[in-house]
Amino acid sequence: MTTVISKLRTGHVGLNVTDLDRSLAFYRDALGFQVLGEGKEEGRRFAFLGQDGELLLTLWQQADGAFAPASAGLHHLALSAGAIEEVRAYEERLRSLGVEFAYEGVVAHGEGAASGGIFFHDPDGTRLEISVPTGAEGASAPTAGAPTCGFF
Repeated sequence: MTTVISKLRTGHVGLNVTDLDRSLAFYRDALGFQVLGEGKEEGRRFAFLGQDGELLLTLWQQADGAFAPASAGLHHLALSAGAIEEVRAYEERLRSLGVEFAYEGVVAHGEGAASGGIFFHDPDGTRLEISVPTGAEGASAPTAGAPTCGFF
């Protein structure tokens, strides 16, 4: 009997954070995630976040310092939106909350690409992206000859 192996897909992503309350506020208020579950025991704090009941992100309060781009591990967390208008709405919301952006406005994923989005950082400096596969036609690509999401 042969075992059928299905295609894998990304499940949820787990992030270490330095301050769970601060990160919860960011992912809830800035990105619209809902708290699906939370562990509040001292020394073992965590939160399960999602949308429409689906787990998408876990936060673990166990980091001693900010995100380190030069260390092995997570490079960035990419989130997909349905349309470029949604990306721009997130950009407006994030700006109103004082979030730090890597680039000014919507940028293309590469020179001449139709895909693109916004690139920013969470409170611990973790690099985040909200993008769409089309709709960024004509937007500039901040890094010539390399993927935009690779070097921000």
